[in-house]
Amino acid sequence: LTPLEQEVLDEYARLLNNMDQLSASIASLATAPTAQLLDSLRELERKTGLVFTLLKASVYSIVLQQQLEDEGQMGGGVGGGDGGGDRGYGGE
Repeated sequence: LTPLEQEVLDEYARLLNNMDQLSASIASLATAPTAQLLDSLRELERKTGLVFTLLKASVYSIVLQQQLEDEGQMGGGVGGGDGGGDRGYGGE
């Protein structure tokens, strides 16, 4: 065999090994109980929902704090300004 032919055969051998590993991984996933997989996904969904809720609360807190600082600088403190009725998310 030429060196190029040997290299091609080696690549095919590595490809075969990778395909065997992939096949074994797919077979193990296919034999896993569906209920167990769904329970794991539900737990992941709950955790993701909690993180999203905490992120929203943090963003809201930052926006509210920024608004209070802006009102403090403009209105001079409590009782100043127009009460902020039309201020908020871009509604100036």
